[in-house]
Amino acid sequence: MSAKFGPIRLMQGVTVGNMFTYYFATVTSLLLFTFLPQFQPFLLTEVLSIPESQQGVLSGNLQFFAEIIILLSIGAWGTVSDKIGRKFVFAAGFLIMGLALYFYPSVDSVFTLFAFRGLFALGSSAVTTMISTVIADYAMDEDRGKASGIQGVGNGIGALLTVFVVLQLPKIFVADGMSEFEAGRITYLAMTGVAVISAVILFIGLQNRTKVQEEQKKSFIEIAKEGIAAASDPGVALAYMAAFISRGDLAIVGTFFTLWVVTYGTTQKGLSTAEALATAGIIIGISQTMALISAPVFGMLSDRMNRANAVIFAVALASFGYGSTIFVSDPTGPSMFIVAALIGIGEISGVIASGVLIAQQAPRDIRGSVIGIFSLCGTFGIMTATGIGGQLFDNWLPQGPFVLFSALGWVVVVIGLVIRKRIVPRNEKADLVSH
Repeated sequence: MSAKFGPIRLMQGVTVGNMFTYYFATVTSLLLFTFLPQFQPFLLTEVLSIPESQQGVLSGNLQFFAEIIILLSIGAWGTVSDKIGRKFVFAAGFLIMGLALYFYPSVDSVFTLFAFRGLFALGSSAVTTMISTVIADYAMDEDRGKASGIQGVGNGIGALLTVFVVLQLPKIFVADGMSEFEAGRITYLAMTGVAVISAVILFIGLQNRTKVQEEQKKSFIEIAKEGIAAASDPGVALAYMAAFISRGDLAIVGTFFTLWVVTYGTTQKGLSTAEALATAGIIIGISQTMALISAPVFGMLSDRMNRANAVIFAVALASFGYGSTIFVSDPTGPSMFIVAALIGIGEISGVIASGVLIAQQAPRDIRGSVIGIFSLCGTFGIMTATGIGGQLFDNWLPQGPFVLFSALGWVVVVIGLVIRKRIVPRNEKADLVSH
């Protein structure tokens, strides 16, 4: 009989300790993922003195560059994890991110900023790949919605720690007499410590290599061909499209939400950078609190309702929330609280629903290939959101990136409604019998 982690039945050989370690990683990884872009306005203003009118394009270009690094490395990390084990790649990813965070306070030009951002992206690529892969290794398909829901809770806790603790640190340090630069440097060093400690815990607590991982010998080209061919299944195709939208949504929040609030706060409200960053943290905190609350609910819904319908509903929710930003004139005002709550619910529901659908529809013998292309679609979504979004932010409206992905999301909703009756849930037990 397999072990259980709360309501989640675990795959044979997976222990409760393994699963707990995995969920610990979902907290600390999101803490680091959200910290870097949300702290970036502080760095651009206080260290590099970049004018506010140029920060949107620069922030978008930085994230776009990071996604190129991820795009080039994500397949390699998956292959390496198949050969040497998930925990080695997971831990290495955290160590690389920690190294980048250690060097970040010494940035002295846009060139070094891109270099350190690329190094962080290399580490985050490894961690992101393992977050998607390990949950498929550990949780039985019937309970994967619940598992993804708890993953969403972990992500939400990590994001909340960022906005309610980490983003408040510079303001606290400055109030104690530190300079703005010194306050930022200490904050970066604290995050370096989080990354290193996480790497050690993962190396100790995750499962060793499994027989399936040891037998995996497919090349990256074979994986890509299999993953693309799998899109002939309309369920896989819908999951790929939802990954594009949901990951783009997350990138927009991470890259432009804080930048919008900080830019408006410093130019229109007369706030200091540290004060504006703290205000942004409160608003994003509302968003992430709603994400935290709704994650387990949507995870359970994804196990109970048709998973294609869950994806359509989730993308519609997100599109409504992101589109509503067009009506916000003051991002530090009360109306932003409502919009932030809608965005939090939409972004997490899209991530959970798309992940559960792809886990259901991916054929067992090429699951790694399909999830790899699923992740790749998410990368393209992030590149689109940050590349085009930065231009819209600086040259049209700060709401531009949000409105763009609202429109793209409604396109996916329409496509989903057209093809949903053709989506036949894959029976994993039948897969097992056939093999």
